[in-house]
Amino acid sequence: MEDWITSVMERFGVVGVGVLIALETVLPPIPSEVILPLAGFQAHSGRMNPFAVWAAATLGSLAGALALYALGARLGYRRLHQLARQRWFIIASPADVERGQDLFHRHGAWIVAVARCVPVLRSLVSLPAGVVRMPLLKFSLLTLLGAGVWNAAFVAAGWHLSERWDVVQRYGRPVSIAAIILLALGLGWLIWRRATQSDPVTADD
Repeated sequence: MEDWITSVMERFGVVGVGVLIALETVLPPIPSEVILPLAGFQAHSGRMNPFAVWAAATLGSLAGALALYALGARLGYRRLHQLARQRWFIIASPADVERGQDLFHRHGAWIVAVARCVPVLRSLVSLPAGVVRMPLLKFSLLTLLGAGVWNAAFVAAGWHLSERWDVVQRYGRPVSIAAIILLALGLGWLIWRRATQSDPVTADD
């Protein structure tokens, strides 16, 4: 994955960084924990401007988040609740949807801002924000704030560790693998939870 990420950056520059981060926001198995340090390394070597890298990454985060927000808004609470009653819908149960709506009404701003700095959650949080129709300007500003902090930290790490890039490479691959394993474990837990629940459709009948 490192070779592919590097080839995209070398070919498309800061635009490639933005596209990669937008994809990472929608598809968590593409880890920003690998993309951003590599971008910082590229910036330190003079191939890209570090501030342009940060800006592109942050705008990419916003673009991916807005796509998921739009999906959540299109679904809406009623349709999402109906989907959650289906056995095949493993992401959330009806109770999860209800709790999520309540949490977002009470603490939505904090949830969106903080979740941008938490792997996987920074992708998923945009969906309920769209479902509850959080004001778009507010959602965008909170996303830019949280993503900006996260992106700056990892781009800076890549910049400062550029002279010890062998260390980054040594630990970057295990981090990438660990992120995929954690995602797989989370998916397995969701499947197990749904399989062990009583039928969500008949339970309410």
